Amino acid sequence: MGVLLIFLASQIGFSSIAKAQTQVPPTTTTKSICSTKVGTAIDAVINRPLFSRVRWGILVQPLSTGPILYSRDAQKYFTPASNLKLLTTAAALQQLGANFRIRTSIYQDGNGVLRVVGRGDPSLSDTQLQTLAQQLKQKGITQIQQLIADDSYIQGDIVNSTWQWEDVQSDYGAPVSSFILNQNIFSLKLVPQAVGKSLQVVWTDPGEARQWRTINQSVTVAQNQPSYVNVNRELSGTVLRIQGQLTTNSEPSLIDLPVVDPNYYFLRRFRAALATEKIALGQISVANRGVNQEEIAFVESPLLSELLAETNLNSNNLYAEALLRALAVKKPRVNQTSADVGLEVVKASLTQLGVDPANYILVDGSGLSRRNLVTPEAFVQTLRGIARTPTAYIYRASLPVAGKSGTLKGRFQDTPAEGIVQAKTGTLTGAISLSGYMNAPKYEPLVFSIIVNQSEQPATVLRQAIDEIVVLLTQLQRC
Repeated sequence: MGVLLIFLASQIGFSSIAKAQTQVPPTTTTKSICSTKVGTAIDAVINRPLFSRVRWGILVQPLSTGPILYSRDAQKYFTPASNLKLLTTAAALQQLGANFRIRTSIYQDGNGVLRVVGRGDPSLSDTQLQTLAQQLKQKGITQIQQLIADDSYIQGDIVNSTWQWEDVQSDYGAPVSSFILNQNIFSLKLVPQAVGKSLQVVWTDPGEARQWRTINQSVTVAQNQPSYVNVNRELSGTVLRIQGQLTTNSEPSLIDLPVVDPNYYFLRRFRAALATEKIALGQISVANRGVNQEEIAFVESPLLSELLAETNLNSNNLYAEALLRALAVKKPRVNQTSADVGLEVVKASLTQLGVDPANYILVDGSGLSRRNLVTPEAFVQTLRGIARTPTAYIYRASLPVAGKSGTLKGRFQDTPAEGIVQAKTGTLTGAISLSGYMNAPKYEPLVFSIIVNQSEQPATVLRQAIDEIVVLLTQLQRC
């Protein structure tokens, strides 16, 4: 039976959903740079021997009008990593509107049969399930003969077929479907015991524990030993193999894993929520499409503006993929998956913003696939295009601020870029990107896209070079 690695103590470099990275600030000077000299300054960074085998794609332009300040392979394709979320969220804001919400409904089909319709709300949690159960209780319902989970709203595979196995088996590659609960991940803790004893496995959800056969090959070691933990899932999807070691008296290790079947994960958790309201539940099942009768309970997601912020600030892959599928409601589908329809809507929306369709090839909404291809020019066109729309401020507010928030919180601190750059990060192994806006103090507002591909260098080294370029741009002035 094949075995796949699904968790390491550190996943840095493999994830498109990067946490805020803290690193050494780029070397900076306070000397201003003439706009005519900026090309020489950027070339000095990217032409270092350290980057002799690296592909750079860079485009820097004024936000409004004016000549290109710097361009390096800006019309060539690159793997964009999570910068792709800039395209998905731009389309979602344009097509769905800032006040759009995703609704989860319960319908009464008669004879004690209730049907819950999921519509891919990525924010749905146990708290909302409790709200639904309380609404049913207020309707006088104390017993449900059958509960049907209607998963017809989102059509297609729950994971993208082009994602790598290591991503599909990690929390940042969780499945996307009509039912998304607790971001479709479950958790367990590994707790050290006495030296020589196996780590104790503590499940956050005992119901989830019953879905797995756990083989625990871990051990507790003495204080002076190294700590590492691996959790492997066999291809059958029913066996977890726990390996590694933690030192005695150390903090427990929290493991987040993707659920295998989102529909039945939702139904199991909803059964528990109903039980707390003393509502008895009989049979549960999954059905694809039914006839909506009387809606007797519902919950809604936060506003789209808040969903965009979670997507871009924290580079949340699940949210990006859910928004891509939400776009499918804007167009009738005939024998197409929701994701494919969503991609068509993204393309149409970007064209309306002035983005050349030849500048990108998209296969997902998050950037986790390595088959996405986007030019730096596409990102600059998107950023400039949406800046001319009435909802530009909502889009811009969803982006991390240098040194202040989201995935940029730990970058650019104590540099001239802190607080004046709003940009989206991207991280895959060998692919690092940063695209966004800058309010240059002595120059007009800028838009930029910097993408590095096919590099053997560590992500921290590439980020530091990118940050150095961004700091150079903050020092621009007219001469």
